[in-house]
Amino acid sequence: MESLAVTPNLTMLRINGWQLYVWRDGDSATLVDTGAPGSGTEIAAAVPGIDRIVLTHGHVDHVGSAAELRESTGAAVMAGAGDAAYITAGAQMPPAMFEDWEIPIFERVSAGLPAAAPAVPVDQELNDGDVLDFGGGAHVLAIPGHTEGSVAVHLPEHGVLFAGDTIANVGSVMLGVFNQDRSRAVASFKRLAALDVETACFGHGEPIESGAGERIREVAARLAA
Repeated sequence: MESLAVTPNLTMLRINGWQLYVWRDGDSATLVDTGAPGSGTEIAAAVPGIDRIVLTHGHVDHVGSAAELRESTGAAVMAGAGDAAYITAGAQMPPAMFEDWEIPIFERVSAGLPAAAPAVPVDQELNDGDVLDFGGGAHVLAIPGHTEGSVAVHLPEHGVLFAGDTIANVGSVMLGVFNQDRSRAVASFKRLAALDVETACFGHGEPIESGAGERIREVAARLAA
C-alpha cells in the first residue's frame, strides 16, 4: 500500500494500482471509494475509525472492497442514486460507449478484475444538493456521464473536490475515459470546473494539491462534446 498525505486532513491510498481517499475529522474517517475487491482488510488496518464510505460511482475498481469494509467496520455506505441498484445487487454496470482508442486501454487495465463488485447494501442514496456530515459540510453534486449515478463531493470549507472518474490527471488533466455518455460527461466536467477549489482528487492520476480549479478550468475551456 502506498500512502500520500495531500492535506493535513486528506490522504490518498493506492493499493495494487487502485486509489482511494481518506478524509479525517479528528478520530472520524470518511473513505471515498474502496479500490478493487480484496483490499478491505488492508484498508481497515490502515484507516481506524471509518464511519462512512462514499462511492463516487459503481465501477468495480471503486466499489470493490465496500462490502468487506461495511461488514468489518459497520460504516454506512453511500452512493449516487443512479448507480445504487447495481451496487446493492452486485451487478455489472452498463457498458461504456468506448472511443476506438480507449478499447485497448480498457482491456489492459481491466485484466484481472471481476465484472462486478461483491453486493453491498447502499445505506444512503445520494442526490444532487445533498450535504453530508463531514469536512465541514460535504456537498454532493450529481455528475452523470461516466455512469448514470456518478457523484462528486465538494468540501467548500476546505476547497477540496473529489471528482471520481469524471476528471482524470494521468500525465495531464483530462476528461475521464470509459464514459457511458461522453456529452453528459463533458457537461459534468464543466460543472466541476466552475467550482472554487484548491485541491482536487481523482479516481485515476495524482491529486492536485493547490491551484486545481484553475487547471481544471483551462481544460474545460478546450473541451468539446
